Amino acid sequence: MTPLWEAGTGVLRLPSGRLVRGRGLRDPMPSGHPPTFGVYLLGAAPPEFGWVSRWIRWPDFRLPGDPAYAGRVFEEAWRRAGSERVEIACGGGRGRTGTALACLAVLDGVPAAEAVAFVREHYHPRAVETPWQRRFVRDFPPPEKTRQ
Repeated sequence: MTPLWEAGTGVLRLPSGRLVRGRGLRDPMPSGHPPTFGVYLLGAAPPEFGWVSRWIRWPDFRLPGDPAYAGRVFEEAWRRAGSERVEIACGGGRGRTGTALACLAVLDGVPAAEAVAFVREHYHPRAVETPWQRRFVRDFPPPEKTRQ
């Protein structure tokens, strides 16, 4: 079994106990174990990282180009976080990353109306930067109840 993240800089503990690391790609890679799965929220395709990853086309300060695909990737990240080291990242690690982490919090059972506040309290106080990102989280529909 892959060792999970330890609580530390950028690591968000969801109510279920799952740990997900958020970070800005412009910052140095944190020390310790690399992720085993990454979700990268960028306007252009990211470089190859050396671990399994998904790219969501998502320009800075905007919303994902394909919200349905983003929802499927968030569901995959949430599932994998139960047993793997999952990383969510964008350029600065606040707006897009915070929005995605808030969506994972919704998948984990946090009410959508409280998810932004949860991420701001437990990840970064300026996470989820724009009104439309907050609305995206508020309206985020969790997938069918297929999770265990």
